[in-house]
Amino acid sequence: MIALSLGLAMPVLAEGPAEPWPQTQSDLKADPAVQFGTLENGMRYAIMRNTTPPKQAAIRFRIGSGSLDENEDQRGLAHFLEHMAFKGSTNVGEDEMVRILQRKGLAFGPDTNAHTSYGETVYSLDLPQVDADTISTGLKLMRETASELTLNAAAFDRERGVILAEERLRDTPQYRATVKAMNSLMEGQRVTERMPIGKTDVIRNAPVDLLRNYYKNNYRPERTTLIVVGDIDPATLEKEIRERFSDWKTDTPAPAAPDLGSLKPKGETFDVIAVPGTTTSVQIAWTIPFEDTPDTAAKRRKQVVEGLGLQVLQRRLSNMAAKADAPFIGANAGSQDLLKSVHFTAVSAESEPDKWQAALSAIDQEQRRIQEFGVSEAELQREIVAYRSMLQADAAGAATRSTTGLASMLAGSVDSDQVFTSPADDLALFDTIVGEVTAAEINTVLRQTFSGNGPQVLLQAAQAPEGGADAVRQAYTASRAVAVSELAGADDVVWPYTSFGEPGAVVERRTVDDLGLTMVRFANGVRLTVKPTKLRANEVLVRQLIGGGRMEMPHDRALPIWASPGIILSGTKALDFQDIQKVLASKIASIDFSVGDNTVMFDGRTRTEDLATQLQLMTAYTSDAAYRPEVFKRIQQAYLSGLDQYGATAGGVLGRDFAGLVHSKDPRWTFPDREQLSAATPDGVEALFRPLISKGPIEIIIVGDVTVDDAIRLTADTFGALPERAKVDAKADQQAVRFPDPTEKPVIATHSGREDTAAIAVGAPIGDLLSDIPRAFIANISTQIFENRLIDQFRIAEGATYGLQGSADLSRDLPGYGFGYFYLETTPAKVSGFYQLFEKVAADLGANPVSDDELARAREPAIETLRNQQQANDYWVRHLRNAQTDPRQLEFIRYSMEGYGKVTADEVRAFAKEYFAPQKFWKFEVLPAGIR
Repeated sequence: MIALSLGLAMPVLAEGPAEPWPQTQSDLKADPAVQFGTLENGMRYAIMRNTTPPKQAAIRFRIGSGSLDENEDQRGLAHFLEHMAFKGSTNVGEDEMVRILQRKGLAFGPDTNAHTSYGETVYSLDLPQVDADTISTGLKLMRETASELTLNAAAFDRERGVILAEERLRDTPQYRATVKAMNSLMEGQRVTERMPIGKTDVIRNAPVDLLRNYYKNNYRPERTTLIVVGDIDPATLEKEIRERFSDWKTDTPAPAAPDLGSLKPKGETFDVIAVPGTTTSVQIAWTIPFEDTPDTAAKRRKQVVEGLGLQVLQRRLSNMAAKADAPFIGANAGSQDLLKSVHFTAVSAESEPDKWQAALSAIDQEQRRIQEFGVSEAELQREIVAYRSMLQADAAGAATRSTTGLASMLAGSVDSDQVFTSPADDLALFDTIVGEVTAAEINTVLRQTFSGNGPQVLLQAAQAPEGGADAVRQAYTASRAVAVSELAGADDVVWPYTSFGEPGAVVERRTVDDLGLTMVRFANGVRLTVKPTKLRANEVLVRQLIGGGRMEMPHDRALPIWASPGIILSGTKALDFQDIQKVLASKIASIDFSVGDNTVMFDGRTRTEDLATQLQLMTAYTSDAAYRPEVFKRIQQAYLSGLDQYGATAGGVLGRDFAGLVHSKDPRWTFPDREQLSAATPDGVEALFRPLISKGPIEIIIVGDVTVDDAIRLTADTFGALPERAKVDAKADQQAVRFPDPTEKPVIATHSGREDTAAIAVGAPIGDLLSDIPRAFIANISTQIFENRLIDQFRIAEGATYGLQGSADLSRDLPGYGFGYFYLETTPAKVSGFYQLFEKVAADLGANPVSDDELARAREPAIETLRNQQQANDYWVRHLRNAQTDPRQLEFIRYSMEGYGKVTADEVRAFAKEYFAPQKFWKFEVLPAGIR
């Protein structure tokens, strides 16, 4: 209110000069699908019609101001202001913005969010409907944010605790190490003194007038860009934008741009960052000042040439990491413009704590090898082919890009001052560049890339080595004394998995017309479900489920399930993983492996023309997997090296232990300790996974831009040609899995981090998903209402937590198993108060019906989230599992269309009374070791 009265009393000043759109200063053409404009007050806007998914839209409201614009006594207030944008304005009551959006179907977090960085603050709304009222509501709330925030002092004081809770949540060992590394690299520049989270003493003590001053000075139309993408009429939307935002004026002169400092000149330097609980890594870096020039074709050419050369180095390092006795766990090479302050080039590696010297030597020598001898023409062409394939896929799918993705990409282009070009133009420019680039030019650029301030050699570890930075210097000097030689040429690789035998015969085929499904069974027992869609042009998803997940595994000992990434990284018997990547560089084919409760799964994402290759790849892993010991050892080392990180924060311990505890400490879900990790062997991993993958019943799900006949034919050529597989056999003697019994006193674990952090999880059993489908929808709504009440009281009213989340996790695979749970991080002093509040909310929810408004604010976001999910291929791949053998899977899909709409207030009350009674909850706490 004070800011508003001052605005009326003072003369309106002229706005500062508007930032021009990057394309006005470039030879690059902006995507013609986007309508760009600038209001007279300087506010820019970009509007793009996009119908994927239909009848949805996304708004991004970007203020070109962040922590770099703070004065010393305002450090943290740019981010604080982002929070206060949800705390009331001239025409919207305190905390009412979130409720308004919930009634429109937006979930707080997934659909309604914001972030603050060094140079920007971005407010995001993902609108589930594009009716005039919803669009107008979104624009109105952004207009309120622009200049109408009331910034009430009492609300400001209440939110301090939330900000401090966020600071505690983000203050992990890895975060602290990253900040120190960045500060070392960017010494002399303002960014080292303006972390967005700010200073805790400012957050605790700053008067509200400092926040109001920051708001008045920095939220200005000429610093603002409004982006709207979706199934909208651009002309109508532009008219409303002009009507709503043209009257936005400021009553203060534009502040002077902050002095960003100058990069401190450095030669060869050595440093150690010791942070208990972090992993061990080494880095060699070079920095040069940021090139603040327009985005042009010439500038992009320079970036592509440098990127191709560094990608060759990255490939070499990845090949080294995959070998037996590799000197590091993993390594990376690359460059980037960092925070518009430096151009940063680095080669880094993660290692075991006692092997950092070998890792440092390896990355030094590989960097010098490529600097001295360059890349080969064959290496360059491989990277060109891989990059072109990605750009071709982007261009082919351009018409069905997602609305939310496009909105965020547009906002990102504004932040980086880049022209928002079309995928077709990106491909054409790339082809022009690589049509004339040579290995000799790449090598010249690489020699320039490894120059400037540096080499800056950095060791990050939990403990500093004896001798500190001097030990790092000695290790580097010793490595530099080793001469390097030219890399030997690699042999050509041929894809051997084009035939798996006689194509399989179809013995059963039927359709499910209402869901657009075709179901097939081959003679060898393999089942295929196909759902053609046009949801994303040229995209096809493939999921392969092999019967026998955790429930088929022993339950009397620790299991190396954690080693499952090694299945993919081991490659096949004919080709290791690096050769697979090499031979398939011109294809878009991916593969992931995961372990579920009742199946193990391979997942792939491809384009229509590469579906044959995708299926060949997955069939090769199924029939010819290699369990390479060196790959297992690499994964084992990575887990052992990162183990201390889990224990260093309350959230880390919660994430590590939760799955095992809610399965009553069943070893199939329990995270291993150091002794168990160390005791695991490659033979044990192979013995666990090979029988499941090579013999279990196979179900294939194909969803996307494909015809039914093509999907059947290509599956017949691959999976259908395999030897007969086992039939689906639900074992009656499977070891039952149960949720833990209620606890009068919480189960307690400890962490080794800050003494002002604690974590809580509470849960209660409900039952599985499919045995009572309507209950599943009631459970989700009831849990959301419970969560909303806890947030209203524990976060908003008390400021006692930053992130509080709840969920109903009901199993599709484990009969009778499922639970509702809530978790949060807070301070130890607030733990007992949370339990009191929790029991009060649980009792009230079970005793009294919820209001129509409260029900709607939980139900509408759930309905719209589901509707949005069903417009993506991922939803159908996820929900069609076991559809041929368990008709309840399809019943669930059909019921989901109306399930949330059927939930009533009386059903919520009855559900809470039966399942969420206070005495039925299991409780888990993570406290600082010193406090316990």
